[in-house]
Amino acid sequence: MAAEPTETLSPAETLGIVLDEHLRWIGQWHRAALFRGGQGGERVSAPASFAAWCAAASRDDLAQQPAVQKLVTLHEQMHRHAKMVLLRAASGEWPAEPEYEAVIGRFEEFVLQLRRVERAFGAAASGLDPLTGLRTRRGMQEALDREQNRFRRVGQAFCIALCDIDRFKSINDTYGHDIGDRVLAATAAVISRGIRSFDEAFRMGGEEFLVCLKETSLQEGFRVIERLRRDLMASPITLPDGRVVTVTASFGLVEAQMELPVEEMVICADKALYQAKNTGRNRVVCYGVDAPAAAKPAPAAVKPAVAAPVRAARPLPSRAKAG
Repeated sequence: MAAEPTETLSPAETLGIVLDEHLRWIGQWHRAALFRGGQGGERVSAPASFAAWCAAASRDDLAQQPAVQKLVTLHEQMHRHAKMVLLRAASGEWPAEPEYEAVIGRFEEFVLQLRRVERAFGAAASGLDPLTGLRTRRGMQEALDREQNRFRRVGQAFCIALCDIDRFKSINDTYGHDIGDRVLAATAAVISRGIRSFDEAFRMGGEEFLVCLKETSLQEGFRVIERLRRDLMASPITLPDGRVVTVTASFGLVEAQMELPVEEMVICADKALYQAKNTGRNRVVCYGVDAPAAAKPAPAAVKPAVAAPVRAARPLPSRAKAG
């Protein structure tokens, strides 16, 4: 039976086809490597469904997720080792046990990771990020629009804060994606503990989070976000070898205004976050105003800077934010 065209399927739906093709592939590889002198294995050395799945993941902005990157790496390693065994078999050499185990080990890891990603897609469909337990961008716009409509009806302010983990790429590069995942989960835990039950937090993607503080003025919002910043700095990650990774984050905070659409609020928070990143990191920048005089952070706190106000909604020029 012909496989269903993967270009019409979502990444989640394509995972089943990827697994089925690789289960067929490993059997064909065994026969080619052990009984047929390497013949017949080349045509199935890289099932096409995985390339289609990667393309779909890229379209859905999933390709940079650590779990997806790990799956891609395992797939490349598995097929590279498998090809080497087939080449040796074709030249008349019987595969050595370490070479054989390298292929089987990568195959088992690949299937295990694929199952993890499959479960993650199931969680994502529910609107929850499986790594952090926070809500995803799915439904975020609706939640923010709902809060703004309430603000316009009753006039009670709310704030939006963007949080971006400082030098997160360096953490991934230095310690690996597993430790990066622990940093993301720990950051989400600090955020969840530090806000009220009726406030909302979202993982926007990568190392960036959005927090909606309901019924909160800028002065109150600054105190909450500054406390989150200090709590995160005081919650280092201990590695298995005993080393400690200190985690900090930068924040951009904005208060709702009657004439300011939600989309523009997020842009303003992003401008403030950009300023926080480029004036030293590990700080809170309030958009448009100085920190309220009543907000007196602890000695370890960093005084927020000022981001220039924007009066009309307009797209921001493309720019790279510091890590």
